[in-house]
Amino acid sequence: MGVAGIIPSEIALIFVVLVGLFAALRVAFEKNTLRKLPYLNVLSFAVAAAIALLIRHPLALLAAVAFFVGSTLESNAIASTYAGGRDKDD
Repeated sequence: MGVAGIIPSEIALIFVVLVGLFAALRVAFEKNTLRKLPYLNVLSFAVAAAIALLIRHPLALLAAVAFFVGSTLESNAIASTYAGGRDKDD
């Protein structure tokens, strides 16, 4: 038992939710699209962590990893598009 009857996994979940909420607010209210991207990435990581912490099943870890990898690939594709993509010489 942790502090005030809260177990450590609940403390981790509370921390993940707070970080996710902060990132969601920054994404919602930031006007500059390039400044939104890191917070969007953090939000995706928070969702993956919440999946792993909330669902008590062995396959939940697999779902969290799949979401994490997919969101990372999506973030890289968005960043590559904003950076100008690949040159014709590549």
